[in-house]
Amino acid sequence: MPDVNIVDGITVGAASPLLFILGPCVIEDESSTLKTLEELVSITSGLPVSFVFKASYDKANRTSIESFRGPGIEEGLRILERASREFGVPVLTDVHCAVDVERVASVVDVIQIPAFLSRQTDLLVAAGKSGCVVNIKKGQFMAPADVVHSVAKVRSSGTERVLLTERGVSFGYNNLVVDFRSIPIMRECGAPVIFDATHSVQRPSGQGATSGGDRVMVRYLARAAAAVGVDGFFLEVHQSPERALCDGPNSIALKDVRMILEELVEIEAASPKRSPLL
Repeated sequence: MPDVNIVDGITVGAASPLLFILGPCVIEDESSTLKTLEELVSITSGLPVSFVFKASYDKANRTSIESFRGPGIEEGLRILERASREFGVPVLTDVHCAVDVERVASVVDVIQIPAFLSRQTDLLVAAGKSGCVVNIKKGQFMAPADVVHSVAKVRSSGTERVLLTERGVSFGYNNLVVDFRSIPIMRECGAPVIFDATHSVQRPSGQGATSGGDRVMVRYLARAAAAVGVDGFFLEVHQSPERALCDGPNSIALKDVRMILEELVEIEAASPKRSPLL
């Protein structure tokens, strides 16, 4: 399985350093977004890892119509373009509609397919045609082997630049659980596998009109994934998670990022080589 090139000098896969996709759930404002990015660049530059910045311009799958969704596509992409230009880092964002793909692809390096949309054929095909890397979040309703069909939809456009992200599976109501067998199973699709440790501790709609979460468990699930062997991690980060406008309960505090990354790098280094099933 060849490694996937994100941008020149940054690849993800079994032969590459761990990739960390880090950033706030949603763009709340320009100043806090750029400040968070500045801190993340400082943290990751001192570690043997690759870094992609993530932030959403629109969160279209919030629980309530009253929930904060973000600044929208025009203002959001302007901020993401500035972030990429000023800090020289690859950028990832979610896309919910096929009609937005071309516009988004002119700014970002990685288009992310939200978990709820991981079977949406038109969106997957459009993302594949964009020229960007496509990161597919495995739906909370999907068996790990079923992602092969989503990958095939993206690859039907002619690209092989696909990533897969595990983010837990529905376990009864308002809860998720991670089956770590999913990581080697998903890798059989021939794509690098990322573990989303923050959404995996989410409690969907667990606070009624908003989702809850248990950020204390992020470190423990991430450690387990590092021991199993993943190609990267997805972590939502906020300067003050208790005041975040989206996904605060399952986001980690910016002050804790370095400690968590150092732990994961150490565990990964002591774990067996990442590879498909024998």
